[in-house]
Amino acid sequence: MVHDDRRLFPEARPGRSRQARPMSRLADVDLSLHLSKGEENKQLKAAQKRLVHLRLLLGGQIGSGELGPPLLVLFEGWDASGKGGAIKRLVEKLDPRHVRVAQFAAPTYDEKRHHFLWRFWPVLPGWGGMAVLDRTWYGRVLVERVEGFAPEEAWRRAYGEIVDLEDTLAAEGTVLVKFWMHLSPEEQLRRFESRRDDPYRAWKLTDEDWRNRGKREEYEAAVEDMLERTDTAVAPWHVIAGDDKRWARVAVVRTACEAIEAALRARGIDPDPALH
Repeated sequence: MVHDDRRLFPEARPGRSRQARPMSRLADVDLSLHLSKGEENKQLKAAQKRLVHLRLLLGGQIGSGELGPPLLVLFEGWDASGKGGAIKRLVEKLDPRHVRVAQFAAPTYDEKRHHFLWRFWPVLPGWGGMAVLDRTWYGRVLVERVEGFAPEEAWRRAYGEIVDLEDTLAAEGTVLVKFWMHLSPEEQLRRFESRRDDPYRAWKLTDEDWRNRGKREEYEAAVEDMLERTDTAVAPWHVIAGDDKRWARVAVVRTACEAIEAALRARGIDPDPALH
């Protein structure tokens, strides 16, 4: 079910053969994919224009005027994998009244007193709404698993709890679009060093980022388990090749558009109604 987003760019040329399937899903991502600056500008402009149309349709501002299903976009990925830049391109052409972006860091003392999913409920979108989550409930099976912040029994149980939540949201109508922003360790190191040497971006790099990088193999195992156990028909994972930021940004916006269109058609809603 995990999607190979090379299909979004038929004009691109992969840098290596895809004949034999690697042993892991992350290894199966072709990180050599790239776009030129000119190609990015052209394709991003078209994808963003399409997203504005679909967002207005979901919000009832065009078409029949009826509210469409809630749209929830989830972002996870490696440190410095381009989540922020992708989110910026995803929402920058949308009216800020029509989308909410929420960022989640480590839970606070009070949040830890509740079930781990509790803190996410207030930002979930209602009908006609859209929310983008920068980090999500998947922290339970990623950083909390690897760093030992959650007992093994708790993070193992969390896979089923997360799938149950997403199944429930989908049953109520929510369109879920989940992104894992993938990045090679070599490109990650280059970005870390670039941030370290830039006084205007150094704040983005923390000691924790370096520590996490030293546990790459443990995190890869956690990501593989996450992709395997929480990829479902109603909430599939889209693994985005992130070594080239231009490629990744366009892939994110295009994928979101495709997911919305498919969801609307499944509900018998024309994504391109006559506009008056």
